[in-house]
Amino acid sequence: MAYVPGVALLAALVVGCSAGADGNANGADSKAGSPTVTPAPPGKYLTLPAPCRAVPRSTLKDLLPGAAELPGDQQDKVFRGSAAVTYDTDRKVGCSWKSDAPSATRSLSVDFERVVSYDPAVSDDDRADTVYAKKEKAAGLSSSTPPGPPDEKDKKGEESETSEGSGKAEDPADADTDADATGSAEPSPSESSGGSTDGAPGSSSSPEEALPSRILDNLGDAAFLQDLPKQAGSPAQHHTVSVVFRTSNVVVTVRYAEQPALITQVPDGRELQEKAQALARKLAETLSE
Repeated sequence: MAYVPGVALLAALVVGCSAGADGNANGADSKAGSPTVTPAPPGKYLTLPAPCRAVPRSTLKDLLPGAAELPGDQQDKVFRGSAAVTYDTDRKVGCSWKSDAPSATRSLSVDFERVVSYDPAVSDDDRADTVYAKKEKAAGLSSSTPPGPPDEKDKKGEESETSEGSGKAEDPADADTDADATGSAEPSPSESSGGSTDGAPGSSSSPEEALPSRILDNLGDAAFLQDLPKQAGSPAQHHTVSVVFRTSNVVVTVRYAEQPALITQVPDGRELQEKAQALARKLAETLSE
């Protein structure tokens, strides 16, 4: 009889272990049916280029007129550029240049941001697209508006012809579409996102109005141009053009600006836009190599 308590204790331990084994088995069965998350693919780019060497010297000479007239040591200083201060050069780098000439001051900057997603269900590219979309929205633009409106113009033209009774209501829409097709769009975000750079013949609009911000085609995976003329009330004729584009998981920003020496002089916004776009395309080609 002295051994009965020990036998009872042994039986209790056996029952407890059996219950635990059943619980583990049930837990394993419940997890077996849960979906498994496949990690999203990483982005194409694992590093970033050296920003101050990303723009060829020949291109800098074209973008910074007047720098070539400086003495050799001053030229080297201008073309060397100033690297942006960043705390993680694997994720974000940048460089800026500035040239002072008797007629105007020109400045240029390029920034590269490599986006990494820490969510295994979200790819680096998708995360970069979110970063780009925020910049696009901040510029008052939307990728949902196609950059080239000819198809929509044709569509509205057909609707106008088939609805003669509503011709008066269609005129403003047709006029806006025609204005977009010829580049004489108003500078509002909704219209400027679909405009082109050509001004309407005989238009008395200023260069700022003839050069609207807009979505760009054939530049990376997505791109837009933001035209920033001088601020209202400011006597300085400072004009800045920004081109932002995304290629895979890298977002690139090009800023090109001019400030004439005289407040009576107006910067050539068309030239600024063309040169900023040309540089952006060169950078996109370099990244894709």
